[in-house]
Amino acid sequence: MEDNGLQIEILKKSYTEVNFIVRGISPRLMNSLRRAMMAEVPVMAIDDVYIIENTSVMYDEVLAHRLGLIPLKTDLDRYVLPEECGCGTETGCSRCSAVLVLDAEGKGNGITTVYSGDLKPHEANPEIKPVSDKIPIVKLAPGQRVRLEAYARLGKATKHAKWSPVVRCTYKYYPVISVMDSKCTGCGSCIDVCHKNVFTLKGGKAYVSDPLKCDLCNECVDKCAQNALNVDFDKNSLIFFLETTGSIPAWRVLSEACKILRMKGETFLRQLSELGVV
Repeated sequence: MEDNGLQIEILKKSYTEVNFIVRGISPRLMNSLRRAMMAEVPVMAIDDVYIIENTSVMYDEVLAHRLGLIPLKTDLDRYVLPEECGCGTETGCSRCSAVLVLDAEGKGNGITTVYSGDLKPHEANPEIKPVSDKIPIVKLAPGQRVRLEAYARLGKATKHAKWSPVVRCTYKYYPVISVMDSKCTGCGSCIDVCHKNVFTLKGGKAYVSDPLKCDLCNECVDKCAQNALNVDFDKNSLIFFLETTGSIPAWRVLSEACKILRMKGETFLRQLSELGVV
C-alpha cells in the first residue's frame, strides 16, 4: 500500500499479530503510534471483585489482583468507557460493565487447580470471557471453596497496565546489509557469529539470505577479518512488530491507535485556531 510517499508492506497478519514494513515515516511518528497502541486503546479488564466466600490460602486482595490481570475478550462496539457512561452506578450498567462469576471447590483427595476457564461470563454478556481458559488462578485443597462476582470495565493502560491490549509493540530500523564479493573469502565467520541466521554461503561467498532478521548488532562486521561486510540501516524505513493479548484483533488495535492520533491532531489544530494561531 502506498500513499503520498508512505509505503506499507505486510509481513504477517493473524488475529493476535501484525508485522509490517513502513517506509517514508520518521521514528518519532511511529513511536507516537506505538505509545497509543500500548496505552490508549481501551480493552476490558476486571476492576471490581466481590468475594462471597474464600477459604483458600490466597488472600482476597491477591486473588482479586490475579483476576484483574486475566485478558478478556473485548467488544469495543458495544461497551463504552465508564467516564463516558451516564449510569452513575457503582457496578456500572450493561453499556459500561460486564459480570463474570467464579464458583470453584476443591474435590477429591488431591489439589484442584482453578483456571481462567472456570470464570464464567454472565448470560447478559456472554461475549466477555477470558481469552484463554488455561491461566491458573488458585489451587484448592479438598473442601476449600472460592465464590465471587467480578465486574469488568473498559479502561486504558494510562491508568493501569492490565488495560494494555498488547504484549509486544516495538519496531526497528530496516537493515541494509552488503557483502563485498571482492573481499569475501567465504570463511564463514559471519555465519558462525550471527545468532539470527541472516547469512548463508552461496557460490563460496557470504550471502544475505534473510536481512529482516538482522538486529543491527554488528557482530558479523567485527568478526570479519577481510572487512567484507557493511551493516547499516534506512532511517526512514521501519519494521514494526505488534502482538496483542487476544482481547481484540491486532489490526483493530492498530486502527484504533491511528484514530486516536488523528483525533488528538484535530483537537490540537482546533484549539490553535480558536487562539488565533492558525
